[in-house]
Amino acid sequence: MSLFRLDASILPATSASRALGDLVEAEWTDRRPGATVVRRDLADTPVPTTAWRDAVLAGMLPDEERTDAQREALALAATFAGELLDADALLFTVPLYNFGVSQHFKTWFDLAYTVPGIDPTGTALRGKPATLVTVQGGNYAPGTPREGWDHSTGWLRRVLGDVWGLDLHVVERPFTLVGVNPALDDFADHAQVLKTQAEDAARTAGAALASTVLASSPA
Repeated sequence: MSLFRLDASILPATSASRALGDLVEAEWTDRRPGATVVRRDLADTPVPTTAWRDAVLAGMLPDEERTDAQREALALAATFAGELLDADALLFTVPLYNFGVSQHFKTWFDLAYTVPGIDPTGTALRGKPATLVTVQGGNYAPGTPREGWDHSTGWLRRVLGDVWGLDLHVVERPFTLVGVNPALDDFADHAQVLKTQAEDAARTAGAALASTVLASSPA
């Protein structure tokens, strides 16, 4: 049994999304002792911004006409797809950056999405259990002044849940910049409640992830 974990935060030491991901992973490993966790850290090893272009162009050419960069892009895409396909469960931790999806994650997704089987023609990932952890520095919930400004979470749900067909559970934590940005100090009590709720949700998601895999495993 294996869990594939992808982290996209550029600040590993202080990352709220990674901290919640740690809780999901801890619940997984508690219920799956000895199971493998395969990690991909997009901050530590970012995907080259030219890789998607090179992979797409390579797909239009016979191998003998491909450049070295195009062959490297295809190989990297195949590695990404293999990590997803080989895992029994998936965990993604992706913060909101500048009101949109993390550049690191988008570049990774685009490249993986060029591989047959998980490309637009169909997905071999359908039904695979997955947890998405996402965090926002502010609060973009319905009724807040910036409702509708989060252009990441909806996209993540769409590509992971609808496009790839993952059995997706989402854990969200808003107001992670409370205590960092003085302009948000008035929301300290509310932010603490939301943090506690997100931590509880992460533990529940980790347990559910392990239970789903257990239930689908051969006797």
